[in-house]
Amino acid sequence: MANYAAKDIVVLEGLDAVRLRPGMYIGTTGLKGLHHLLWEIVDNSIDELVNGFGNKLIVTLHKDGWASVEDNGRGIPVDIHPTLKISGVEVVFTQLHAGGKFNNNNYSYSGGLHGVGASVTNALSRFCNVTVFRDKKKYEVKFASVEDGKGKVHGGVAQGHLTQVGSTDKTGTYVKFLPDDRIFGDATFDYEIVAKRLRELAFLNKGMEIVLRDERSEVEDITFKFDGGLSDFVKYLDGEKLRLYGNPFYIEGKSNLIELTLAFEHTDNYTENIFSYVNNIPTTEGGTHETGFKSAITRVFNEYARKHNILKEKDLNFLGEDFREGMTAVLSIKMRNVQFEGQTKTKLGNPEAKPEVENLVYSLLTKLLDRKEVESAATTLLDKAKSAAKAREAAKKAKELTRAKNAIDNTNLVGKLSSCTGKNAQINEIFIVEGDSAGGSAKQARDRSFQAILPLRGKPLNAEKKRLDQVLQNDEIRSIISAIGTGINDDYDESSLKFNKVIILSDADQDGAHIRAILLTFFYRYMKDLITGGHVYMGMPPLYKVYKNNVTEYVYSDVELPEAIERVGKGYQIQRYKGLGEMNPEQLWETTMDPKKRTLVRVTLEDATGAEKMIGVLMGNDIESRKAYISKYANFNKDESLFEKTKK
Repeated sequence: MANYAAKDIVVLEGLDAVRLRPGMYIGTTGLKGLHHLLWEIVDNSIDELVNGFGNKLIVTLHKDGWASVEDNGRGIPVDIHPTLKISGVEVVFTQLHAGGKFNNNNYSYSGGLHGVGASVTNALSRFCNVTVFRDKKKYEVKFASVEDGKGKVHGGVAQGHLTQVGSTDKTGTYVKFLPDDRIFGDATFDYEIVAKRLRELAFLNKGMEIVLRDERSEVEDITFKFDGGLSDFVKYLDGEKLRLYGNPFYIEGKSNLIELTLAFEHTDNYTENIFSYVNNIPTTEGGTHETGFKSAITRVFNEYARKHNILKEKDLNFLGEDFREGMTAVLSIKMRNVQFEGQTKTKLGNPEAKPEVENLVYSLLTKLLDRKEVESAATTLLDKAKSAAKAREAAKKAKELTRAKNAIDNTNLVGKLSSCTGKNAQINEIFIVEGDSAGGSAKQARDRSFQAILPLRGKPLNAEKKRLDQVLQNDEIRSIISAIGTGINDDYDESSLKFNKVIILSDADQDGAHIRAILLTFFYRYMKDLITGGHVYMGMPPLYKVYKNNVTEYVYSDVELPEAIERVGKGYQIQRYKGLGEMNPEQLWETTMDPKKRTLVRVTLEDATGAEKMIGVLMGNDIESRKAYISKYANFNKDESLFEKTKK
């Protein structure tokens, strides 16, 4: 066991700033921020376990809003810090930028990079109680956010020093906290959100046991433990899709700089799905490690194809995209001194990661392919690559159509796109509108100085079930690509984006929901950067108009209707909008298009694996899974891992 003591905790700075500007530390004070408090404590425990100091984690959602996290690691140091003269536990929970992760003596790899985790959770909680089991002894310390005589609340104040309260044979740390309702209002922990993240962590850390308990309901404890690790993760992601061979390809190994684990398999789908992680943190925007992985896959399988005479001497090599068609892959690396970049700081920027990953994947996969038991899978993979290469040539011709701007403009967009007069893409927005009738209202309602309208005259193709060449034969899809201007897939160019906001505007009914699902699937599969860049939104048209004399209330859900009726009062009338075309231009502007009054739902990709799973169910070929999902959740828009409401 490493000699982990209080002197190893390096302090960089001191706690009221967290309560003053919580958004700087946890992003928001809504549901996402609330769960961030839990993730900070969970990540600390995961870092302890993943470095070999334990194997079990228990997360409990208690009644009355409390949450707790317990691990069987070494326990936070309890000795006195040489500089601050308080216990290591008190340092960790009261000092910003304090932790044992700033040097590499105790943690080879960690997800908690900045040392703000436990202290931020403490600062934004009404109460936080910490119990440490270490050296055959049990220790406790309690913290609280207290108000001084001047009405100012000070977060995370120790209510006495760490005290030994008993003896024990256990080791580990138990943290129980109550998020402060003065910060988070009535937000409560969401079981599904917590379960998703814990399941993901269990997949990423093979053999680790993670238990979730919810004392607020009758739901039974659930234990996540996957001895297959990433292989099990890949199978879970692909769900009921048709797998083309038996077990996923699986490799793991390490170099001087990184540890790497990789699993991938192929299905009969046509799009690639690569999910990557660095120190258990999702890198939804990819980065240098993904680039290295892709290069290695291309190199290894081209060499394999030539070695087995599938590619003749005169034949050109396959492209990487040929090998990745229908691939679902999970890549997890662990490394020190991680540098994140990108729109949401979820893109790995370390240049050294590319050659390290490429060389490791190349050497490990080459050795794996020499084994007889993977020969059949490799042959199937190459057969799919040959088929993909043929389709790529057909898609190339279709893509050339989208690049030929004048030709596209003269065919698909003439008479369809009503462009805006302004040329500033940072201000401009485009509404993709369902149907000519709604499109007509939207054209009259808009502010043409910055709002463009693209009516859809037919239902776009479901991109989940078709190859790219087939997708690009659909007039509606080609019109959308041309109007947005960025290109698709590897040709995507953010600098060519013509509209900062791409807003899907469809009816508030089942057909409208289907249109949204089809368009979101297309963006997710072929223009994912448009989503990760924060450019995709959904308009929120009202369901009802409740009115009497000069009093009018627009209602956006059945839940809001009774309150609106009460506000309007006796003698009210109700108009149920069956479609956007039923609203006159003034109503459409006032309720749905006016930036000062409208509500937009921004599409996000914080939970990329959740999005993959949901789109596979909703838009794939497994009818029974789709029926079960719709029966359970009913409303596509309510998956908060994908969407966030915003007034814009």
